[in-house]
Amino acid sequence: MSSETKPTQTYVEKPKSLVELRAGITSGAVKAADLAAGYYDRIAAVNPHLNVYLSLTKERAMEQAAHVDAAAAKGDPLGPLAGIPVGIKDVLVMKDAPSTAGSKILEGYRPPYDATSVARLEAAGAVLLGKVNCDEFAMGSSNENSAYGAVRNPVDTERVPGGSSGGSAAAVAANLAVATLGTDTGGSIRQPASFCGVVGVLPTYGRVSRYGLIAFASSLDRVGPFAANVRDAATLLGIVAGHDPKDATSSPAPVPDYAAESDKPVEGLRIGIPAEYFGEGLDPEVRAAVERGIEDLKSAGCSVKPVSLPHTRYAIPTYYLVATAEASANLARFDGVRYGYRSPASESLAAMYRHSRDEAFGAEVKRRILLGTYALSAGYYDAYYLKAQQVRRLLAEEFLRAFADVDAIVTPTAPMPAFKLDEKTGDPLAMYLADIYTVTASLAGICGVNVPCGTTAAGLPVGMQVLAAHLNEGTAFRVARAVEAAQG
Repeated sequence: MSSETKPTQTYVEKPKSLVELRAGITSGAVKAADLAAGYYDRIAAVNPHLNVYLSLTKERAMEQAAHVDAAAAKGDPLGPLAGIPVGIKDVLVMKDAPSTAGSKILEGYRPPYDATSVARLEAAGAVLLGKVNCDEFAMGSSNENSAYGAVRNPVDTERVPGGSSGGSAAAVAANLAVATLGTDTGGSIRQPASFCGVVGVLPTYGRVSRYGLIAFASSLDRVGPFAANVRDAATLLGIVAGHDPKDATSSPAPVPDYAAESDKPVEGLRIGIPAEYFGEGLDPEVRAAVERGIEDLKSAGCSVKPVSLPHTRYAIPTYYLVATAEASANLARFDGVRYGYRSPASESLAAMYRHSRDEAFGAEVKRRILLGTYALSAGYYDAYYLKAQQVRRLLAEEFLRAFADVDAIVTPTAPMPAFKLDEKTGDPLAMYLADIYTVTASLAGICGVNVPCGTTAAGLPVGMQVLAAHLNEGTAFRVARAVEAAQG
């Protein structure tokens, strides 16, 4: 069992709320420059133990903090994130900052532009501290696939933080940032949020621009926030969401006030419970914590009813066909020609391609490229990739039918609490199954929130996944906030 022993070393420190910090900056009681400097001091002290940050953008951050302090001193209007320290997952580009995607193949790459989500945070006044660690090209469930070393879970440094956005989750849990941005392709925000005991948001596909995101699987990749509480996460999503002409897949739908939505009572909401998410393989302590969360929702006035999602059993193979096929196409661009790593063994163009990719891609990335290329190859496309897309459609239709009867669906986020480092690295299938409850929402394009709902006997966090229909993030936030309130 994952939860047998007490944590050996912990660096958990809950940050102050975004509302509290911004009020202090607005009043002048807190200086944005002092706040940023304090975070850099904590990063210097704690990062060597956790390996969260890959690079720091201190000059840019301190310039922004000084700008916020000058505006506050003059009484000028401040943005909703004025002076708030934020970390950025290293698959999102920042102008002139190292952007590695956790891979050796992007060694030395400094992009000439900001991702749209990054630019929107900074326009709202956020102070961008630096780039945080992740599984290579966001491919992984433990953050052990990074070319720059594994991230350790702040709750227990002998355990993984989850992946692929493990650095983003760990940064918030250890108070190395007030909030962070991550990405979620098959669970890469929700699962690490569960393992680290923080809030993580999967927006509806198209709700947040993917411009400036180093792609893994383009029909699945999404950008979303991490925060220590639901309201802060809702505020962050409201800032980065919205149409972007640079991303043809971004939704033109208006962006609601998610923070206000999260404040609404949940009395009368209908909550669906799918039996498929509470079966074999679910850790008993995780089950108990989630079931207590469901009872809390009942006490808050929600009605609970069973829903059926029978195609859930096919979600993992479907996901690992669709995602790997798209990865094989997206990662073909990394060839050592224009930027990043180039092998010295380059006596010919073909040799340069071959050696650069072989030497710079990690084992998991190679595995997924090979799987995806095979699934797309002549003679196998119909049997594998096309069939997976058909099952994906069936999964999406199941969710649509379920949301005709309920307002939200509640499940465990992960089947187990954070497991130990190196526990699953030798068994890729066991690692893939850590995402068994999250890949369905990814395939269906719907939204969801991980909210902490308790701990195991060993003190390891347990997360509840709240899923809602397309563009219905407000409902997911309402339900998550009710669970959070019940936790005290």
